[in-house]
Amino acid sequence: MRHLLLASTMAITVALAVPASAEGVLSVGMAAPDIGQVDPHKATTTQDKPMTGWLFNGLVRFPPGSDDLGALEPDLAESWEKSDDGLEWTFHLREGVKFHHGYGELTAEDVVFSLNRAANPDTSSFSGDYAAFEKVEALDDKTVKITLSAPVPSLLGLVANYHGGNIVSKKAVEELGADFTLKAVGTGPFMVGEYSPQESITFDANPDYFRGKPKLDQIVYRFIPSDSARDLAMQSGELDVVYGRQDQQWIERVSAMDGVSVDVVRPAELQNIHFNMSMPPLDDIAVRKAIATAIDRQQFVDFLGDAIAKPAQSIIPAGNLGFAPQDLVEKGDPAKAKQMLADAGYPDGITLKMIQTSLPSMLSVAQVLQAQLAEAGITLDLEVVDHQTFHANIRKDLSQVVYYSAARFPVADVYLTQFFHPRSIVGTPTAATNFSHCDVAGDEIDAARVEQNAQKQLELWKTAQQKIVDEVCAVPLHEQLIAWAKRDNVDYGYDLKAAMHLGPIINENTTVSDE
Repeated sequence: MRHLLLASTMAITVALAVPASAEGVLSVGMAAPDIGQVDPHKATTTQDKPMTGWLFNGLVRFPPGSDDLGALEPDLAESWEKSDDGLEWTFHLREGVKFHHGYGELTAEDVVFSLNRAANPDTSSFSGDYAAFEKVEALDDKTVKITLSAPVPSLLGLVANYHGGNIVSKKAVEELGADFTLKAVGTGPFMVGEYSPQESITFDANPDYFRGKPKLDQIVYRFIPSDSARDLAMQSGELDVVYGRQDQQWIERVSAMDGVSVDVVRPAELQNIHFNMSMPPLDDIAVRKAIATAIDRQQFVDFLGDAIAKPAQSIIPAGNLGFAPQDLVEKGDPAKAKQMLADAGYPDGITLKMIQTSLPSMLSVAQVLQAQLAEAGITLDLEVVDHQTFHANIRKDLSQVVYYSAARFPVADVYLTQFFHPRSIVGTPTAATNFSHCDVAGDEIDAARVEQNAQKQLELWKTAQQKIVDEVCAVPLHEQLIAWAKRDNVDYGYDLKAAMHLGPIINENTTVSDE
């Protein structure tokens, strides 16, 4: 009880230490101890991705609040055309777009630099997405031509304001060097201000934004890892917008606060459990099948609530173009799983190591999984670390089991390539996020990428998913929507239905008024 009281007191102290929001300043609370980076080509974590939507633009963009592939619209490019074979794309840039902090006007050279940077595994977490980019060239100061070695599913998505499609200042990258990580320069409505480690980072309005000067003066992005502290700060009015827990109880509790509403938005983050098949005993498919049999997938939905979660149906998200539902077991059978382990040569069960983020929404799910597996004689040893260390260590191939939550550009090629293509196996020169060392569907993934017949392409993606499921490279748990709360005096300037950046786009139309 004494420890609980101390923890509660500390949470209240943190919340009250957050200064009240000033007029023209939007205070946003994030469930993280600190920032990782604002470099859009490396930002993969939950706390980092929302900021990229405030700082950067792509050649095209998802309209604010949308995740609709068919709705992509002009952003830094005002028009474009493609060749009949889909291998050559030409983009015509807007005139007069300026980079932050006096770094000059956007030119085609910046776009060429940015897309080549996004395709380089040394400078990008999304390089695998750009494998088909044969050449990016500046035809003149305002014209960019992309030549592909093969057609790419939804090419516009790779040059959108998302992940590697964000355009950075070539001059800033070269001048700032390692400092670019926390001082990245883009063209968006806000620009990086001051950073206080483990406290906050500010973003100041960009007075030269090409869509008009923002109505807000500043965004203060606060790092408050404690759920109770963030909730208290929200309730007291010290936060205007807050990242929420992905569970129904949190939604119901915060929605009941006076003057606060909760947005539950797409895209759904798919929660997969990846088995590292290069490490014993997970190199034995019989063991992987036994673990899958022990997992009660429906229990995760029941635990989180059906307002925020739904059962996963494949190893890629249901909203993806190319998604094909698989025949998956919904209810776990620990007794059967225990017998399957014994038949595989493990009558006394097994112990598995899992490096796990301390992010509360993910840690609680991992603990449910741990309890389920224990019933089948499987000890899941959780090594709990901060979120940044989690991301670093799982990419070093240090974990036998990886629980990963992800939303990606909604085309099957992207998710399959990043998580299940042999080229993406962690620890290799072309590594992405293939934590399982899965290598059974590379041919189908590659063939689908260049297939011009839409029906044949869908069949290839379906076969790839079936092979990965049959091999038990991963077990899909559930799809989880994203929850953000805001005070009623905040107007995003659009209807928030989706958040491709895992957080609301704060733009030139966003306002916060006196209550």
